[in-house]
Amino acid sequence: MTPALEPLRRIAAYAVATDDDGRVLLVRASSRSGTPGVWSLPGGAVDHGEDPNHTVVRETAAETGLSVAVTGLRDVLADMRSLPHRGVTIHTDRLIYAVSIRGGTLVDRVGHPTDLARWHTLEEASRLKLRTFAAAALGLDASAGDLRPEVAPDFPSFYAYPGPDGLHRAQRFAAYAIATDPHDNLLMTRIAPGYPGEGRWHLPGGGTDYGEQPGTALIRELVEETGQEGRLIELLGVASHRDAASLGPEGYPIDWHGVRAFYRVIVDEPTEVVIKDVGGSTSEALWMPLAEVRALSEDELTEITAEALRKAQLI
Repeated sequence: MTPALEPLRRIAAYAVATDDDGRVLLVRASSRSGTPGVWSLPGGAVDHGEDPNHTVVRETAAETGLSVAVTGLRDVLADMRSLPHRGVTIHTDRLIYAVSIRGGTLVDRVGHPTDLARWHTLEEASRLKLRTFAAAALGLDASAGDLRPEVAPDFPSFYAYPGPDGLHRAQRFAAYAIATDPHDNLLMTRIAPGYPGEGRWHLPGGGTDYGEQPGTALIRELVEETGQEGRLIELLGVASHRDAASLGPEGYPIDWHGVRAFYRVIVDEPTEVVIKDVGGSTSEALWMPLAEVRALSEDELTEITAEALRKAQLI
């Protein structure tokens, strides 16, 4: 990695749209972008506090002239790109959504970062220069590899910056587990005093590291947080929550936006739960029988936990 390149992180959402002939909607990067002539899925960065479902609808309309509706979550993946012309290396957590077309007309956008939007068969798309993540999302080989740093730069897992309203802002991507054992127990953690949501039951997991895939990060977090080794089974969903004035151990309010992927995980050989991050955000961790989980009120759960348990049909 070139030391002069500043590390940045962002979250982005993209659309996989197909027409009645099975063609996929792609947009072409213009000369104003860092990858002119390269094709990608329509989409872009998630604004602070914005639900990624809204991002993908907004960005697709802006880049293609089409109105879409989200029909499902296809995948969550991450990548690093070095952009020497901008002096940065960017880690992007990318949420890939399936969408349906509600209406509109394809438009060309002269003078914008993307200038063309077109329908392509997968065979045609395979012959285009595609962004690496777009090719992966479509099950194709990437023909235009992104410039990547050899080593991930150091970047804090929590990063707050001054916002336009005077408050500090933080946007964080994290991965959490609905982790069960063979005996119908769910792995649960309790949030420590002094942290947002203190005293509530939470899911094991946490923020992903720079350059790290969310699934890999989650399995690492399970071991580091509770000492359990698990198998990733499936992606269940993504939750987006904003707390406009969160107060934690920093001691000052933060306009906090968390985007969290949650996965089903199996722990085949559960062991005694050991909290390894003593003094951190977790005060307690244990295997809780599913019957007891279902008896908890939503006031005893964090928002992400309640949403994930509903998605997994456990409450």
